[in-house]
Amino acid sequence: MSNSAGAAARRLKLLQLVPEPLPTFRADVATLFGKYLPRYGVDCHVVGSASAAPLGEHGFASARRPAHGGGRLQRELNFLRLCARSLFQARRGEYDVIQVRDMVSIGLLGSLAARLKGSRFAYWMSYPMCEGRIERARRELKAGGGLRFRFVLLKGLVEQFLLNRIVLPSADHIFVQSDAMLAKLASEGVPAHKMTPVPMGVDSDAVAARPQARRPEGWEERPLLAYLGTLDHSRDMNRVLDALQLVRRTVPDAVLLLIGDSPAPRDVPRLLEHAASLGLSEAVRITGWLPSAEAWSLLTSADAAISYIPRGTLYDVSSPTKLLEYLALQVPCVGNDNPDQQKVLSESGAGWLTESSPAALATAICAIFGDKTAARLRAQAGPAYIDAHRSYRVIAEQTAQSYFAICAPALAPAAAGKNS
Repeated sequence: MSNSAGAAARRLKLLQLVPEPLPTFRADVATLFGKYLPRYGVDCHVVGSASAAPLGEHGFASARRPAHGGGRLQRELNFLRLCARSLFQARRGEYDVIQVRDMVSIGLLGSLAARLKGSRFAYWMSYPMCEGRIERARRELKAGGGLRFRFVLLKGLVEQFLLNRIVLPSADHIFVQSDAMLAKLASEGVPAHKMTPVPMGVDSDAVAARPQARRPEGWEERPLLAYLGTLDHSRDMNRVLDALQLVRRTVPDAVLLLIGDSPAPRDVPRLLEHAASLGLSEAVRITGWLPSAEAWSLLTSADAAISYIPRGTLYDVSSPTKLLEYLALQVPCVGNDNPDQQKVLSESGAGWLTESSPAALATAICAIFGDKTAARLRAQAGPAYIDAHRSYRVIAEQTAQSYFAICAPALAPAAAGKNS
């Protein structure tokens, strides 16, 4: 479907409920639904949670959020009320698709509202939230966590049951994060024809306007390895530090710039403690969260970039964004064998695909540092691959086709009447 053909035939109205605070900086919400999908005839009316930040300009057809303020429980109740009002006060037929992202309880309401309002119901799974909650609770309980984590575990188990028994079976369509997530759900009994993988992508417009490279002060001449993304404890970033220690046996002045932060206050100090234990205190810097332009300015100055994703049930179904950004920005990069990274690096030939051990990561990093000219030449294949396969322009066109296909039975009578 071309841009003009999709928009001319019929524009679809999508009501999407997301757990993220608005404004959101998640590209698969703000960029895909707010910027690119409208170009292909899909207009998104989004409902999100509260934020103290101004809503500002956005590309959504409309954006609603509850008032910010009060305690956590009050904010959650306000969000629940807003979701319920948005779902059940909508006129019958007002929205072609009602979609809920990563929220099981709201998914139950969304499924019911879609049936009452004559809309299609879609569920968007960006992450196995239930499994993540269960795994975290069990880990904390094993470490001596108290009653709170028993409630977290109970919530995870109940929501997992509801998701598998009610929400997913009742959905007209399910959007998943990756081919690996589709395969996992299919193995658990979800019909494959009801699912569409929508991996993460890159905003090609933003890449075209990327800022000039800027080296970290004092590290202008040192071999620089960069990482862009969350430093959450679950990402096992100690493994990247272990790899750096091995790299410095061959390249003694190599340094690591971690562009990111963690939502948990204790994660960054714990990471720096591990760096100190390895004798890397002067070789590791953490920037905290930065605006995209500033982060990319530092990233493009690096000699190499690393995307390490822990292997296992939770992250094997992920679609890492950082590797795509490295490729789009033509930064020589190393990625471990997460299924989506394996696909991207194998198809593009633009980076180094390794096993997940620190030794394997270090070998690839040393190869880049050892011949930076050849590494830059290899990285030149990245932008064309991203533009053809993982730009949000391409992803939006494919996703729009899925929405029109979901609504095809409802659209058919209107089309027949128009042609008669």
